[in-house]
Amino acid sequence: MNREDVTDLIVQAKVKKGLKWADVATKVGLSKEWVTAACLGQMTLTAEQAAIIGDIFELPHEARLWLQEVPYKGSLPTSVPTDPLIYRFYELISVYGTTFKALIHEEFGDGIMSAIDFKMDLQREPNAAGDRVSIVMSGKFLPYKTY
Repeated sequence: MNREDVTDLIVQAKVKKGLKWADVATKVGLSKEWVTAACLGQMTLTAEQAAIIGDIFELPHEARLWLQEVPYKGSLPTSVPTDPLIYRFYELISVYGTTFKALIHEEFGDGIMSAIDFKMDLQREPNAAGDRVSIVMSGKFLPYKTY
């Protein structure tokens, strides 16, 4: 068994049980965004969190141990995504990446937005012209240091 096998077990159980990620997150006590990323193999869970996830998805002991291992981050099978929804994020960065960079540097200086000290909130935004996806991302600014 490896971490990808555990992700497969989780997704299979989620489908079989008809669960929603938000409901799983409520049981863990963390955001739906972080818990979903953890269940999909991108975050490390504590023993307590792994036990909760293990109970929800009826995972074997070995799978619960894998949930506590630091994963290899980055889940895309190809460098240019082929899934249409994920490709739109790639397209967004291709089009607006230099704008994000220019505006962040203008506002904060030379540095980066952390994906470690980070939070995200994804919500459905009702709209008469068709519902919208609202994603708010907040990452700590980390300035480059001189040495």
